[in-house]
Amino acid sequence: MIRLPAPGHRVVVRYLLPTGEATDALGTLLSVSANGVVVEGKRGTVRIAGDSIIAAKEVSPAPPAPGPRPTEGRG
Repeated sequence: MIRLPAPGHRVVVRYLLPTGEATDALGTLLSVSANGVVVEGKRGTVRIAGDSIIAAKEVSPAPPAPGPRPTEGRG
């Protein structure tokens, strides 16, 4: 089995789709069990079966969201 950090950490998990293509889930690791993992990302919650996981690793925290753009004054 792939080693994963404890839930609450940000991870990227590469796994196989039923078509055989590989894809990634990037987000917060919510849970790890013998059956698989659950990752919460920007696209929603992804449940990944343990036997479809190819690779996984912890990644750095997401960058902060950009603040509001300054408005140009008229004068």
